[in-house]
Amino acid sequence: MSSPQAATARSGSGFLESFFKISERGSTVSREIRGGLVTFFTMAYIVVLNPLIIGTVKDGTGQFVGGGTDPAASIAKIAVATALVAGVVTILMGVVANFPLALATGLGLNAFIAFSVATKMTWADAMGLVVLEGLIILVLVLTGFRKAVFEAVPLQLKIAISVGIGLFIAFIGLVDAGFVRRPAAAGGPPVELGVGGNLRGWPVLVFVVGLILIVTLYARKVKGAILIGILAATVLAIVLEAVTKVGARTADNPGGWGLSVPKLPDDWFTKPNLDTIGEFSLFGSFERVGVVSALLLVFTLMLADFFDTMGTMTAIGAEAGLLDKDGNPPNAQRILIVDSVAAAAGGAASVSSNTSYIESASGVGEGARTGLASVVTGICFLISMVVAPLVTLVPYEAATPALILVGFLMMTQVKGIDFDDIEVAFPAFLTIILMPFTYSISAGIGAGFVAFVILKAVLGKARQIHPLMWVVAALFVVYFAIGPLGDWLT
Repeated sequence: MSSPQAATARSGSGFLESFFKISERGSTVSREIRGGLVTFFTMAYIVVLNPLIIGTVKDGTGQFVGGGTDPAASIAKIAVATALVAGVVTILMGVVANFPLALATGLGLNAFIAFSVATKMTWADAMGLVVLEGLIILVLVLTGFRKAVFEAVPLQLKIAISVGIGLFIAFIGLVDAGFVRRPAAAGGPPVELGVGGNLRGWPVLVFVVGLILIVTLYARKVKGAILIGILAATVLAIVLEAVTKVGARTADNPGGWGLSVPKLPDDWFTKPNLDTIGEFSLFGSFERVGVVSALLLVFTLMLADFFDTMGTMTAIGAEAGLLDKDGNPPNAQRILIVDSVAAAAGGAASVSSNTSYIESASGVGEGARTGLASVVTGICFLISMVVAPLVTLVPYEAATPALILVGFLMMTQVKGIDFDDIEVAFPAFLTIILMPFTYSISAGIGAGFVAFVILKAVLGKARQIHPLMWVVAALFVVYFAIGPLGDWLT
């Protein structure tokens, strides 16, 4: 006779199975949990990094972002709110869309808002623009426009998006680990190996050891290869820091740790401060900078969010083997709805727009195929609100090896592009190379779309272009010209 506890366990497992369709997608509960944990570890840096980017910046009124005059207090509040919003919207993605995709404050967008937008207005005004942008995208999703645009993209360009993102996240991993860096001296190449062409410091050793371990375990088909590699590299990092006292990476200490120094914290728990929630002014920016300037800023934010998510969900779906014959992921409409809500939620919580994270591919590489992995990741973010010091235990150098492996796996999809057909091959090529070269998913997608439309048109094949591709290409032309256009209009 089975025990009541065993019956309860089977019942719980049966609910997860039926709700998330775990077996149907070729996964297991344990794989989903591992995948969710790996995704959290590879993107948990945002809880530390977002406050450092926006919490130390003064807005147009001279106040530190987050409110008040104390940057330390602002950083603490923003860290908690960053974790809260990421946790809630990621759980929402798992439950509503049943897709292994995690969300958090978008890097790049947060810096753009902090350094280019908030300096012209109050932080609350800037967050109002983010809320507006999210609401506009939500309307576009609910009317079916966003999904229609996604389905209008040719399959081989969707493949190129996945491949380009693979190269992009591999490049991110190399840069964050300090394996590849921008030269200190002017006039040199854009990037170089280590410092002055040489690898420097114990942290780079942690990255190399972690990468070798993860790839070796993956090649030997060890369950939990990526998670094991991240945890082992973190332990190595903690030991090395305790022995060598490497410290943080600075101009005087180029061999230091990239973001957080891996050492045991003095305080293991923090008391959440949610003062930033609701700190936004929906239309305040229109009064401060004018209607035209405000609308241009909203358009810039909207286009970046609109296509970043398109690329990310395509790449994740392809890596997980969840795309249909036309390259569309399951529940695409629900994915886009949650992503749109997340953008507005980030603005409403005053932590900048939240968006889908390509680091979710690391969890997929660990076996995640359903929204259960996202629920696990989201719960980890919520827990980090009170154990934020523990997040700093995992340095860049221990987490980024996962991105290199996943980048390789995504790169293998390139064989699906017909490079003998220049009409699609050249746009695909631009999409692939410009994502890492410009550090922007949207820029790569935009260049590929515009090139595709131009080539088809000049070759007399305009009728083969979906009408929405014309619209999107035109919007991207405006997007690329937004700088001079804004100067001219204002």
